[in-house]
Amino acid sequence: MEKRVLLSRIFPEIATQLLKEAGLSVTVWDKDRPMTQDEIIEKAKDHNALFCTVSDKVDKKFFSECSHLDIVSQFAVGYDNIDIAEATKLGIPVGYAPGAMTDATADTAFGLMIATSRKMFFNHKKIINGEWGFFKPTGNLGIELKNKTLGVFGFGRIGVEMSKRCKGAYNMNVLYHDLERNLKGEEELNAKYVDFNTLLSQSDVISVHCSLSRQTKDIFNKQAFEKMKPSAIFINTARGPVHNEADLIEALKQGKIWGAGLDVTNPEPMFANNPLLEMENVCILPHIGSATVEARNAMATLAALNIIEFYKNKKVPHIINPEVII
Repeated sequence: MEKRVLLSRIFPEIATQLLKEAGLSVTVWDKDRPMTQDEIIEKAKDHNALFCTVSDKVDKKFFSECSHLDIVSQFAVGYDNIDIAEATKLGIPVGYAPGAMTDATADTAFGLMIATSRKMFFNHKKIINGEWGFFKPTGNLGIELKNKTLGVFGFGRIGVEMSKRCKGAYNMNVLYHDLERNLKGEEELNAKYVDFNTLLSQSDVISVHCSLSRQTKDIFNKQAFEKMKPSAIFINTARGPVHNEADLIEALKQGKIWGAGLDVTNPEPMFANNPLLEMENVCILPHIGSATVEARNAMATLAALNIIEFYKNKKVPHIINPEVII
């Protein structure tokens, strides 16, 4: 029996190519909008595998209607949109695509740090609005990054790559906090493991690279921002709900921290009237951390290979719940 794979939107062509070359039947959602959950459920009912992404809601409701699926493979490194416990209960393996976007996301975090430190987005808008004006010796002042301290929250692949960029370009001292110590990263970058409060109080730049979980949701809140230096920059390229946006806005307004660079917001898309968009010391991107040709093709390849290898060898190269594979 031919296995049918549903792709929840238009992914890089390499995914479709690989799946078809492996003898799988492929259905691609080709409308210029995301599928609703009801649409995904209805389509998935007559498919064997789902190839999805982070904005697709693959929760308990989904699995109650689509418990027949052989496998779900996620076009992302994060998977907080998927009810892993329910998938595991049903014996459905869930694959993902780790490592593919490491450099692209680290570049985005590094770029946001520089842009925020020099108020680049705000000053660019001044040109567009015809407000360039005259030279002011004390106007438009940013801050320099050389020899400052970087605090990394989540010292995995992306956190390490961000640290390498900061160390190499600006000789930044590296502190980090994570659930587990990364001894290799410590040795390579002379990085120091610290507790969360120390990370907050000693860092000139805090860059977030953790996954979203109960423990990390809203961890950067009013109390956290109050412990940071008033000269500190907050960077988040991980998940929007890791920071409390209302608290971040207040911290910036009150000068509790100096600036913020965000590739992720809560909600997404961000509303156009969000006050963060008008602040001179804030730079915001529309969640484009992995948006390079190389990264997206690599993500598509890994997600496709999860499905191909499952049907070919009953193995999922990058699996979140390996206990379901017997």
